[in-house]
Amino acid sequence: MSTSTTASVSTHILDTSLGRPAEGVAVQLSAREGRDADWQALGGSATDTDGRCKDLPALPEGTTHVRLDFAVEPYFEKFAKKQADAQQDAPANRDSGAAVFFPEVAITFAVVPGEHYHVPLLLNPFGYSVYRGS
Repeated sequence: MSTSTTASVSTHILDTSLGRPAEGVAVQLSAREGRDADWQALGGSATDTDGRCKDLPALPEGTTHVRLDFAVEPYFEKFAKKQADAQQDAPANRDSGAAVFFPEVAITFAVVPGEHYHVPLLLNPFGYSVYRGS
C-alpha cells in the first residue's frame, strides 16, 4: 500500500502462449534512491494460481527506482514439453534449441511517492511485453 511518502508495486503474469496466468514464477523486488544509487534487494514472492504476487515487500521511503526480476526459465522448463506437444508446430518440436529465449526478465521503472504501480508481464517462450497497468 502506498502512502504519501512511499510508492507501492504489484504485478501479475499472463502466459500468452497458453492464454492463462503463469503460476509459480519467482519474482524479486529491488529498489534504489536515485539513479546512481546501489540496488537494495527487498525480497520476493512467487505468482499464485491467478498469476499474481500478492505479498511483495513494501518500498522504503525515498525509493525512486524499482526493479522486478522474473525467473521465467524454470516456469517454461516445467511446461515446455507439455506446450510443445499441445502445439503441433511449436518451436520446441521444430528444433532442439532452448525451451525459452529469455531465461529471466528484469523490468526497471521510476516511481514517485503516493503512487501505486501495477506492472503486468505478458509472457511467452520467445518474447514478452510489460506496461503500467491500473
